[in-house]
Amino acid sequence: MKPICILKVTGLLIVLSALSVNSNAQNKVSKNLQEVKKAIAAANLIYFDLYEKNDGSILSLYTGDACLLPPNAPAICGTEALAKDFKDTYASGTVKSGKFITTEVYGDALEFVTEEGLWQVFDANGKSIDEGKYLKLWKKTKDGWKILRDLFNSNRGQNK
Repeated sequence: MKPICILKVTGLLIVLSALSVNSNAQNKVSKNLQEVKKAIAAANLIYFDLYEKNDGSILSLYTGDACLLPPNAPAICGTEALAKDFKDTYASGTVKSGKFITTEVYGDALEFVTEEGLWQVFDANGKSIDEGKYLKLWKKTKDGWKILRDLFNSNRGQNK
């Protein structure tokens, strides 16, 4: 074989090998992301069930250093602050139930992913009292995927 032919064949093999490695990596990320989406869906299903029961185990959905980032208010960070916020919100009696609707999950699913979605909350009669959008930053922990940051705001503005 001529040296130029050998170089062309070698180059082609390198390119094909790189494409195969890239394809395998993309398949792994896609598979991991599908698993994370299932974990997020499961957490979102039980979130408001736990809230409705005023069940403190709702905190198990968050990391120990998690922060809620509510609109027009300071960040609420750490397990104690989150527990107080959930208790205070429940005690106010306004929000009795709710739901999350995931619209997208972004990331490589290795250590962090970001969930984008819509939320609704309801009063004791099931009437919608507010709705909005959210971003949640999820972190992979030894205990599974947990919420590290929870940012949300209302679509209704300040004059509900």
